[in-house]
Amino acid sequence: MMSPHRKYPVLTAEEAAALIPNEATVAFSGFTPAGTAKAVPKAIAARAREMHERGEAYRLRVLAGASTGEPVDEALAEADAIAWRAPYQSSNTLRRQLNSGQVEFVDLHLSHLQQAVAEGFFGKVDFAVVEATEIAADGRVFLTTSIGASPTFLASAEKVIIEINRAQSPRLREMADISTVPIPPHRSPIPIYDVMDRIGWPYAAVNPDKVVGIVETDELDEVAPFSEPDSTSLKIAANVLQFLEDGLKAGEIPPEFLPLQAGVGNVSNAVMSGLGASDKIPPFTMYTEVLQDTLVDLMIEGHLLGASTSSLTLTPKLMKRVFDEMDFFIPRIVMRPQELSNNPGVIRRLGVISINTVLEVDIYGHANSTHVGGTKLMNGIGGSGDFCRNAYLSILMCPSTARGGAISTIVPMCPHVDHNEHSVQIVVTEQGLADLRGLGPERRARRLINHCAHPAYRDYLHAYLDASPRGHIRHDLARCFEMHLNLAEHGRMLPELDPSRFVG
Repeated sequence: MMSPHRKYPVLTAEEAAALIPNEATVAFSGFTPAGTAKAVPKAIAARAREMHERGEAYRLRVLAGASTGEPVDEALAEADAIAWRAPYQSSNTLRRQLNSGQVEFVDLHLSHLQQAVAEGFFGKVDFAVVEATEIAADGRVFLTTSIGASPTFLASAEKVIIEINRAQSPRLREMADISTVPIPPHRSPIPIYDVMDRIGWPYAAVNPDKVVGIVETDELDEVAPFSEPDSTSLKIAANVLQFLEDGLKAGEIPPEFLPLQAGVGNVSNAVMSGLGASDKIPPFTMYTEVLQDTLVDLMIEGHLLGASTSSLTLTPKLMKRVFDEMDFFIPRIVMRPQELSNNPGVIRRLGVISINTVLEVDIYGHANSTHVGGTKLMNGIGGSGDFCRNAYLSILMCPSTARGGAISTIVPMCPHVDHNEHSVQIVVTEQGLADLRGLGPERRARRLINHCAHPAYRDYLHAYLDASPRGHIRHDLARCFEMHLNLAEHGRMLPELDPSRFVG
């Protein structure tokens, strides 16, 4: 059957899935659940189950711009259909599989992905499955609620399947600003000098001969709402807000303010809500990778003047509001590929203030954002490293304790490091804020312990530092992971601590 509008075959999701063989490398659209392919990956999962029941092998190498949520990562992992995955994920089932060694996982800075694919670092891409509102006969592809790495997937894949999603607004193309960076050495400076600058086209491009078919869908992105921030998140947000207000007053931040980047999660949402409520912070812009519900609310209220992003990660209710008011939102939102939204040179040029969460920080400011206990992956580094290393101000946040006080997030040494002391500037917990700029290692350690560690852990951390051998960085290699070893053996980092010290 041929489409009445285009020259491409119209397939069912099952027919499209049947084209993809075992061990193929498949690149899916999506940056978070936004713009994720929906029908085809679910059909692939069903096909994998059927083949496994017959005793046949069926597992794929899977790429996407970032995490994908239920339609790709969770559905395929539940069907045991993933053998290899890059560069980021947030699926509970997939997390268990990669931590058990069942799935090979490559954790990668998101700004690096498009070049890695274009250069062939991961081998050939057999199929790209990309969601769009339209594909023109000449190969112009109008993407939906995310750009991510889809332009590179379309250019690199040997065969392409396009999901035409009728639930997505065709006017999303008016937000898109799609430009890809040539492979070295054929590169010029990226001409983004303001958050809202547009340098590309409203569409991605594909060779029409590579398109093996289109699949019709009618389904909004499955984005779950965040819960209301708890008291700890609100205290962290208040500390961040005070720091930014003080920086503005002291002239460290220009009076017109600077673009912000904020990671995903309740703590970041609390921070952004606090910024909107402050009468000391002027209306601001964002150069970020994900636009969430809170930011749309700030835009409607006039606190957020404009945002550059790689995805609209909005709950269905708020997504429908954006669709209903596109005349308002189109001039205020630019959607870019992730190699531009996360580009280190642009981040540094614009003077972005980055705000991200981590799992733990050691006393010298090395931060772990990915691996629990240094071994068990949570999600991946995502874009936090792109921003942390290159931001005008880099702010990392975490609660001072976890698991009812059994875990301190301020530790002598991180067993895994994603952001090292050379990049980390500001650390914030609900206990306070440590500005580490201009401090040598021992002063960094004292400030982190005194301002960010929970009081119940401060004596231990100071004693550890005092007892460690002298050096530029003081560590006792026989004891630096004592807290982590205690946690593994006793279920608490300091077994002797009275749990009642953490109540309330």
